[in-house]
Amino acid sequence: MSGSTSDTLAGEFRNAMAHVCSPVVVVTAFDGDRPHGTTVSAFMSLSMTPPMVAVALDQKSDLLTILDEGKRIGINVLAADQPDLASQFAKKGLNKFDQVDWDAERGLPRISGSSIWIECSLAQVVAGGDHSILLGSVEQVGHTVSEPLTYHARAFGTHRSLPPI
Repeated sequence: MSGSTSDTLAGEFRNAMAHVCSPVVVVTAFDGDRPHGTTVSAFMSLSMTPPMVAVALDQKSDLLTILDEGKRIGINVLAADQPDLASQFAKKGLNKFDQVDWDAERGLPRISGSSIWIECSLAQVVAGGDHSILLGSVEQVGHTVSEPLTYHARAFGTHRSLPPI
């Protein structure tokens, strides 16, 4: 495939995928005493038996550099009132946790107010193009009754149920 055809396909694919509604998640871990975190929109439930999730991190992610199989990660599914945190954790840098309300919960950085909290151990890291797919074995789950933060058409929003027909 020629460069321009490949570029065109990549652009069309990017535009099409912008119309897929995704949950907004901040994946967290510790590097020694320092918390790390990054925003992702590629997150899903993978298995019920055993409970597993999958999340994709860009190969250039600073967080990815500290993760190995067996390492523990936190999955913070953000609530609808947390788009500022999604933007903050999407940036590069070491100060992402500045001015963020968070706690160390069972050895992982947990962002306060998140809609869902999942603790995982990394079962496997799989290459996937320009990303790595992290397969996490679920160790603990918590959630609140709140609207989730979603990403659709390159904008933050939330899900609302349609009235019954």
